[in-house]
Amino acid sequence: MQEHIPTHDEALAILKEFNKSDSLLKHAYSVEGVMRHIARKRGEDEQKWAIVGLIHDLDYERYPSEHCRKTREILSERGWQEEYIQAAVSHGWGICTDEEPTTDMARTLYAVDELTGLITAAALVRPSRSVADMEAKSVIKKWKDKSFAAGVDRSIIEKGVGLLGVELRDLVTDAIMGMREVKDKIGL
Repeated sequence: MQEHIPTHDEALAILKEFNKSDSLLKHAYSVEGVMRHIARKRGEDEQKWAIVGLIHDLDYERYPSEHCRKTREILSERGWQEEYIQAAVSHGWGICTDEEPTTDMARTLYAVDELTGLITAAALVRPSRSVADMEAKSVIKKWKDKSFAAGVDRSIIEKGVGLLGVELRDLVTDAIMGMREVKDKIGL
């Protein structure tokens, strides 16, 4: 079977087929926005990067104990191109899969997945409850408080920053900018 290059509409449909939770959908939109922003900044394929961001947690709601492994199965059955599948699955590297992120797209997803959660939490405690007026220094300040958004694994973000060879502050700024592009969809 020839590998299928998915459209954004197909990605959104499959995301909504497997996920009903508003918080998981908003997380998917956040990561999609960040991936699109970073792809554009780097001259990469925005559509491809956005789709990977959108579907990265495809299996999480329905199959949490098989997270990432079920994503591979679901997308493979639908004939999706391996590049999309590998990037989505490898965001769980060292957590729920041994599949290492080997492309810039996959490494970026790995780095920004947890980061969007930290930025969301930081935005919600701001007077504006928004990313519209947020700067990286606000997130970095919250980063240092380990009790703040304690569920966010900062070591994964740090590992991702190392894989990408970027500064944490720069990645945080890019993530904020990407989330601003979808602020209405994510309620921030």
